[in-house]
Amino acid sequence: MHIVIMGCGRVGSTLAHILEERGHSVAIIDQNPEAFRRLRSGFRGRRITGFGFDRDVIAEAGIERASAFVAVSSGDNSNIISARVARETFGVDNVVARIYDPRRAEVYQRLGIPTVATVRWTADQILRRLLPEGAEPLWRDPTGGVVLAELEGGGLWVGEKVAALEEHARTRVAFLSRMGESLVPAGDTVIQDGDVVHIMANADDLERVNAAVAARNGEDA
Repeated sequence: MHIVIMGCGRVGSTLAHILEERGHSVAIIDQNPEAFRRLRSGFRGRRITGFGFDRDVIAEAGIERASAFVAVSSGDNSNIISARVARETFGVDNVVARIYDPRRAEVYQRLGIPTVATVRWTADQILRRLLPEGAEPLWRDPTGGVVLAELEGGGLWVGEKVAALEEHARTRVAFLSRMGESLVPAGDTVIQDGDVVHIMANADDLERVNAAVAARNGEDA
């Protein structure tokens, strides 16, 4: 695929290197030519100086043949405007915009533009390290309504089938982490010692799910 990235900061340059290593062609845009110093000397993609929401600039970057557009500059407005230009003017369906303000992220998500709300994500990750395990979700969608959470109490279900846990806690198991690898379980997958159970649930349902898992502890005791 050909992918256009707006913003050659730490995130943009890292994405450019990863995508190129995976065999994709990349063009990266930044208004500051000094930003391209973050790119490795062997980077083969195009470097375009300018604003990512300028039609001529993103056309020069090959947006008309691009399969995806990523906006990860330091400005929310620039990111969302350029994402809309890529989608609405050039017809690129696969666009992602980084948004620092989670309230804006929610609005644009509802408009159909996938966003990454970095402030909220970073705050969640810090809270997970400060507070007891399981107190904060691993991930939440921009609206905050759906979360991916880790169930430390999953160890109480060793030897039981995933379907039994789902029925008891009235939740959905998204995946298991087992010996450093992740797997998507079937209903008859048996939970093993050391497995970490991850669930996908509504945010306001987490307390009830945790209580259900704790109730299993009480039953065993």
